[in-house]
Amino acid sequence: MSVSPFRVDVSDDVLADLRDRIRRTRFTPASSPEPWAAGTDPDYLRSLLEHWADGFDWRKAEEELNRLPHHRADLGGQRIHFVHVRAAGGRPALPLILTHGWPSSFVEMLPLVPLLTDPARFGGDPADAFDVVIPSLPGFLFSDLPPGRPMTERSEGIKRHAPVVTPPDGGGLMTRQTTAETWHRLMTEELGYARYGAFGGDIGGGVTNWLAALHPESVVGIHLIHPSAPADQDDLTDAERAWAEALDAFDEKDRGYSEIMCTRPDTIAAALQDSPAGLAAWIVDKYRDWSDCGGDLDSRFDRDDLLTVLTLYWATGTIGSSFRQYYDWFATPARPVVTVPTGVTMSAEPVFRDMPRSLAERGYADLRQWRGPTVGGHFMPMEEPALLAGDLRTLFRSLR
Repeated sequence: MSVSPFRVDVSDDVLADLRDRIRRTRFTPASSPEPWAAGTDPDYLRSLLEHWADGFDWRKAEEELNRLPHHRADLGGQRIHFVHVRAAGGRPALPLILTHGWPSSFVEMLPLVPLLTDPARFGGDPADAFDVVIPSLPGFLFSDLPPGRPMTERSEGIKRHAPVVTPPDGGGLMTRQTTAETWHRLMTEELGYARYGAFGGDIGGGVTNWLAALHPESVVGIHLIHPSAPADQDDLTDAERAWAEALDAFDEKDRGYSEIMCTRPDTIAAALQDSPAGLAAWIVDKYRDWSDCGGDLDSRFDRDDLLTVLTLYWATGTIGSSFRQYYDWFATPARPVVTVPTGVTMSAEPVFRDMPRSLAERGYADLRQWRGPTVGGHFMPMEEPALLAGDLRTLFRSLR
C-alpha cells in the first residue's frame, strides 16, 4: 500500500525566519491614488503583514488542519497529498474528488467537508453523504511535480493549443490532462473506488473535465463553477461570439500575471520565493479581483484563512512549482466533448458570469443542472459553501 498518513508540521525555525523577513519588508509607494487600481494596495498589504508577523497564530491553524485525515500516496515516484474524509457513521457513500485551482490550495475545499460528509448534521438527508477526497495539485504545497522533464518543444503559441505530441507518461509535463490521469489512479488503484464523482473550479475544473473525458466508465458525473467553452468555435451565435470577445477584452487587462507565469515563471518565482511581502501581494491581488467581495477582501475572507494559505505556500516553497500548470499549458490538447452528466453553479466573476448556457451545452452533452450566477466567485467553496454543497447533493442524488 503506497498511501501513508501525513501531518502538517512547520518547524519553529521556518516560522521565525518568516516573521523576521516580514518585519524587514521594504514597502513600495502606491502607483495610483485609487487603492488597488495598480495592483495590491500597499496600505492593505502593510496591515496584512503586520498581522501575519504579530497576530496570526499559525499553530492554531495547523492544529485545525490536522484535525482532518491527511495522507500522501506514492504514485510511481510522485507523492500526492490529499485529505480523505469518509461519510459520517461509516455508511457507504459516493466518493467525490474536489480539485482546487490557482492561487489556491486544498484549504479552499475544507468548508465543504462537513456539509458533504454529514448532511444530516445540517438538516439534510444522510443518503446524500459523500466520501470526500481533496488532493493538492501537483507542485502545490505537499504534492510533487510529475517526475521527469518535458519531452516536447515549446510552441510560440504559449496560451493556445499547440500541435504537440506528448509521451504516454506525460514526460514530466503538468497539464490538466496528466493531472486527471493521476487523480484517476489515486481514486481507483490506491483508494479502491470503481465509481466516483468530481468537482472543480479554475485549474481544478479543467482537471475535472479531463477526468470525465478520459474515464466516463468511472466518473458518474461532474460539477463545475467554471464551465469551459468548446474547442470548436467556428459556428457561434451572435450572443456566444459577443461573450467570447468580451472575455478576450477582459483578459487584455487581467492576464499580466499569467503571461509572465507562462513565459518567465522562474523570474517572478525568484522574487516571491524570497519575499513574504511579494508572495502575499501576488496572491491576495487575485483573491480580491476574482472573488465576489465587491472590492472588500475582509467582507469575504477571514484574514487568518488567507494567512493559512500564504503560510502553506511559504513553508513548502512551492509558489514557483505552482506555475507549472501555466508554463506547460502549451502541451494541453483540445478536450473532447464531455458526455457524463454535468452540473454548473456559475461563478459570479466579472464577464465570465455572462457565459451563455448555449455555449456550455456545446461542450457538455448532458448538461443536467445549471444555476446562473448569483453569489460567489472564483473561490466558491470558501465563499458560498452551503450553496455549493446543496447543488452538489442535488446533482449527484440521481447518479449514485
